[in-house]
Formats: sequence, C-alpha cells, structure tokens
Amino acid sequence: MLSTKIEKSLNNQIKIEAESSQIYLAMASWAEVQGLSGVATFMYVQSDEERDHELKLVRYINERGGHAKISALVAPSIEFGSFKEMFKTLLEHEIFVSQSINKLVDITLKEKDYATHNFLQWYVAEQIEEEAQARTILDKINLIGNDKGGLYLFDNDIKQFTTNKP
Repeated sequence: MLSTKIEKSLNNQIKIEAESSQIYLAMASWAEVQGLSGVATFMYVQSDEERDHELKLVRYINERGGHAKISALVAPSIEFGSFKEMFKTLLEHEIFVSQSINKLVDITLKEKDYATHNFLQWYVAEQIEEEAQARTILDKINLIGNDKGGLYLFDNDIKQFTTNKP
C-alpha cells in the first residue's frame, strides 16, 4: 500500500511524464513543418516513450492500491526558433525530469517504501540515458554550426537514435 505522500508524488510524476510526451510531440510537429523529417521522426518516437513512462506509473500506482489520477496538462510551446534552441530546451526539460525523479526517490527513502524505491530505479537509469542522448545531440549540432549540408546529414543521421535504444 502506498502512503498518501508517495501516491501524491507519483501522481505528480504522471503529469510530468504526460507533459513530456506533449513537449516532444510539439517538437515533432514543429520539426516536420520545418522540413526536418529525421528530427520529427526522432521526436515522435520520444513522445511515445514518454507516454509509456506515464503508463508505467499509472499501472504501478493502481497495482499498489492507490489511484492514479490523470490531470490537466500545461500546453507546450509550439515555436522553438531554431532546431538548436529546440534541443537546448529538450536538454533543460530532461534535467528537470531527472530532478523530479530524484526528489521522488528521496521521498521513498524517507517513507521507507523500498518497493517504490526499487521501481523508481528504472526511471533513474532512463534519465541518465535521456540526458546523455540530449547532450550528444547538442554536441553534434554545435559541430554543424551554420552548415546547411551538415544539417541535412544530421537530420538523416538522427533517425539512428530511435533505432539504437536498448
């Protein structure tokens, strides 16, 4: 059985994961309109992954005797200026999600809920991967600079990030 504090915190994380899915979806749509089909494909896959993270939390709360609550979401930005700015926003958001997961882990330790602590370790590992991927992508974008040919190759190559995930 989940404590009230942990259930409330997990429900907050459901909202964060759902908003993450929406952010990636907005980025996918923006990239598609900009003609960046590879970036759009990458973002659509990421959006689906974030929804899977949300559903995993929903199921966990309900299985542990709690009630997963689906709440209203904050609308994501739909304009990103440039694809580099978009990926900077993505990294900042992933860092925010990591901080949120870390706070949850801390709560589970204080509440001595070791089952939920164990469950959250998957999210901790996932966030390490998400942040590293965003940093790698930004490094590649910085290498490209303003080279249009480089952007073309980057847009094609980013599709590999969607197929190389374990």
